[in-house]
Amino acid sequence: MKRYASDLIVKVFPDEEERQSLIQNIDSLEDGVMETKPLTAHDSLNNPLMRPTSYQALHPPSQDSPPGDQGNIPVHDIRQRANAGNSMAADSGSTGSGHRSDINMEGGSSCVADSSLPIGNNDMTINDDISSPDLMCFGQYEDFHTIDWQRDVARDRMRHRLLEKNRGRSLLDWLKSSHDAGSGWLCVFLIGLFAGAVAGTIDISARWMTDLKFGICPEAFWFNREQCCWSSNETFYDHDNCSNWYTWPELLGLYDDTAGTYIISYFFYIAWSLLFASLIAALVMMFAPYACGSGIAEIKTILSGFIIRGYLGKWTLLIKSVGVIMAVSSGLSLGKEGPLVHVSCCIGNVLSYLFPKYGRNEAKKREILSASAAVGVSVAFGAPIGGVLFSLEEVSYYFPLKTLWRSFFAALVAAFVVRSINPFGNEHSVLFYVEYSKPWIFIELIPFILLGVIGGLIGTAFIRANIWWCRFRKSSRLGQYPRLEVAVVTLITALLAYPNPYTRIDTSSLIYMLFSQCSAANNDALCDYQRNFTNVNSAIETAAAGPGVLRAIWLLALALIFKMTMTVFTFGIKVPCGLFIPSLAMGAIVGRIVGIAMEQLAYHHPDWPVFAGECSTGDNCITPGLYAMVGAAAVLGGVTRMTVSLVVIMFELTGGVRYIVPLMAAVMASKWVGDAFGRMGIYDAHITLNGYPFLDPREEFTHTTLAQDVMQPRKNGSLYVLTQDSLTLADVEQLLTETNHNGFPVVVSHQSQYLVGLVARRDLVMAISQAKRTVEGISRESIVLFTPSVPSPWLGPPPLRLHRILDLAPPTITDQTPMETVVDMFRKLGLRQTLVTHNGRLLGIITRKDVLRHIKIMSNEDPDSVLFN
Repeated sequence: MKRYASDLIVKVFPDEEERQSLIQNIDSLEDGVMETKPLTAHDSLNNPLMRPTSYQALHPPSQDSPPGDQGNIPVHDIRQRANAGNSMAADSGSTGSGHRSDINMEGGSSCVADSSLPIGNNDMTINDDISSPDLMCFGQYEDFHTIDWQRDVARDRMRHRLLEKNRGRSLLDWLKSSHDAGSGWLCVFLIGLFAGAVAGTIDISARWMTDLKFGICPEAFWFNREQCCWSSNETFYDHDNCSNWYTWPELLGLYDDTAGTYIISYFFYIAWSLLFASLIAALVMMFAPYACGSGIAEIKTILSGFIIRGYLGKWTLLIKSVGVIMAVSSGLSLGKEGPLVHVSCCIGNVLSYLFPKYGRNEAKKREILSASAAVGVSVAFGAPIGGVLFSLEEVSYYFPLKTLWRSFFAALVAAFVVRSINPFGNEHSVLFYVEYSKPWIFIELIPFILLGVIGGLIGTAFIRANIWWCRFRKSSRLGQYPRLEVAVVTLITALLAYPNPYTRIDTSSLIYMLFSQCSAANNDALCDYQRNFTNVNSAIETAAAGPGVLRAIWLLALALIFKMTMTVFTFGIKVPCGLFIPSLAMGAIVGRIVGIAMEQLAYHHPDWPVFAGECSTGDNCITPGLYAMVGAAAVLGGVTRMTVSLVVIMFELTGGVRYIVPLMAAVMASKWVGDAFGRMGIYDAHITLNGYPFLDPREEFTHTTLAQDVMQPRKNGSLYVLTQDSLTLADVEQLLTETNHNGFPVVVSHQSQYLVGLVARRDLVMAISQAKRTVEGISRESIVLFTPSVPSPWLGPPPLRLHRILDLAPPTITDQTPMETVVDMFRKLGLRQTLVTHNGRLLGIITRKDVLRHIKIMSNEDPDSVLFN
């Protein structure tokens, strides 16, 4: 046994001093029993087999470097500009009955000075005169940094355990625990309440300001055209003939349909459009630069754990809410649905600060923001179930089951509020409610799939064109004049939109017109068929298209070209602009044209086998409005690459539950065709364009690289580290001054490089600053200790004890770990960084930015496009 034990020690302990000490102990073996002898503190702490489990080595033995390294690992810079974080919390609470004080720091940060921790343990001789507190500081995350999901979740669990532990002590503690348990439900209830009220106000205001471009209601200027006409004694609302509504030429005394009347109407249309767009562009640039755009790309990034200060703030909420009204009213080719998701998330962020459980914990806050995104879609379309699925499928990164329930509840509350306000002016509380009497026939699956193919092609073309233009805007002088760009785009849009009646009206009205079924009350050119309505309740008979239909098709084709072109240049300018409504409009135009073609084909060839039976009775068996609905879903799916949530939103949006199969077929075909030309939707493409550190959980990493191929520093590089008990305060401050890293690994010594933990830069800075103000005797010569105890005898100034800000369990991998596993860890655990070791010794570090850059390199893309960490 003695020989085998000696051989084992030679293999396990390469250090000569440790090996000789253990061999001497083995020499004293007799009859299989080790002879015991008193151990000194040095023996018990430096022998790895005898250390207590809670021990962090104070005086490690000198050992060789890991295999593959030449000599000791020197100190060097890891370029991780926006890595490692500032939310490192202590893993354990205070023990004993010592002094503990809480100190509030600026920026929402706090420090806890705790002198109750034991100065020594086990058999060590301690110095009772050393009483400097062990500082614990919680730093706030820096802007454009990634949160530490694991640490934030662990902090919340500690907080929850403390509340449960104190629950039975008093009535006040019971109330605190009960409030904490119900705070999530109360928060999402308030979000649904406020978001529904804001969305209803936006819808009503946008309709009024849109009609303001055409005229005004003198009797009540706050009425839009429909409200003004219904306020009169007329029993039938006619959009073009209303005695109470005055157009701008009529206010000037011109009642005849002349060229002068047309020019005046044209002028007021352009003037109001320029006024609205220029005003909101100025407000955005002056008060809330983050209020521009759709916001969904940034919200996806924020929900993945990225920090963008101010993006969900109060000013952004205010300017975005006002701005989306003006932007939609200006007639630009944009929608309000995407911005409403941003507005709802702003409401969620603001209200979360009423509940410290969510306001002070970034990981928990993202559960509230996921529910807020669901509320945004619910109030935008009147589709609460689709909103929940949208949040789950498209924007959320972390979506536990409790977030699903709360999202459903919040969407329910928001939908109820919108229904109570009734901004759409109907009893259905949806934007485009339709009533089709005819079911679809089997042969129609072919044109439905064809619409899906067309939608995928349109979506791919739009994404590439818009990204090219946005990249040109960022790299050219055009980006330096955002207000001028808004004015020019608005002017061109107004000049080209007014002559075409299908682009002159607001886009939502156009979509509703295309979705609608022709009836006796419909006098639009799209319904100019050669049929006679003798009974409004009878079935609609099939008929040949009249000249009005042919003219409408040409105008719709021009409207499609106009919408697609102007949306490319509009999406990305400095005004709130969504993409849902323009995409639906483009698809509805294509679908209506295909639907009319199928309808006429069935009329002229009813004897064809594919139409026999269903179309031989003389009734209209083809519904062009259904094709418009399917085409709208196809193009929106091609642009965003949504699937399940899009189908649910569409049948909630229209009330067409019986047409789920055509919608599914078109959306699936659209996604397949779009993915064949590029897997990124418009929001993912904008995330890549802006360089956000977003790891898409839907993508797979199939390369065979290892962690050592990605870690920083490389083989000949070096790494900045802190030692646990040998650096002075002056050394640490010099390191902080000379580097901009946001985290530092802590090792036993520069010689051994055995990993102890990880400390965040901001926690370190805060702890040092607090110690200088509160701990007596701290000087630049004080030793910085990351150990739980102070060795004795202690000579010199009091040490600076920072053990409680040290993360003792940072994510760690070996240098031979496959990158496929590393990428999965970053995606599924939400890691900010992981340390790389070899035989327990620190080799390097891998940050989220390193992973993203490696993925770019493996995909033959530019790794420098990842701008943040």
